[in-house]
Amino acid sequence: MTFSPALEARFAKLLTIYPTGRQRSAVVPMLLYAQDEVGCVNQEVVEEVARRCGVSALQVDEVIGYYSMLHRKPLGKFHVQVCTNIACQAVGAEELWEHACESLKLKNKQVSADGLISLEEVECMGACSWAPAIQINYDFHHFVTNGEFDKLIASLRDGNYGKNAS
Repeated sequence: MTFSPALEARFAKLLTIYPTGRQRSAVVPMLLYAQDEVGCVNQEVVEEVARRCGVSALQVDEVIGYYSMLHRKPLGKFHVQVCTNIACQAVGAEELWEHACESLKLKNKQVSADGLISLEEVECMGACSWAPAIQINYDFHHFVTNGEFDKLIASLRDGNYGKNAS
């Protein structure tokens, strides 16, 4: 499998930063970077990362099974994650999750028909002090209300997401 020149360079650098014989430590970052480029961690990505890191495809599959941020199916252009762990739950995350499902017409781990948005319920984002929290791709949003959620989704749909960030 061939990746973009930028990703090939990133992979090459990753393999040099770990001590000799420890290239398996590059499995998780390689999977994350490949997922960003390819759209998911498909079998071809699994086999390529395994080959480059000197581990078996089964070992890479085990890593994918453990980490919830790795996905075998393509995500939407914007992957919306809603935390429903205890701290977020205590301040309305369940209602926010239900609102997200209803307004997007999606269930957990589904992608909109146009491929723009995917939705996922997650356990913890480490943002307990700013609950309820959501994440859109790599951007965190704290103290999210249903109204703020709707505004964020509207900005995704109209192409203005992130343009007014300070």
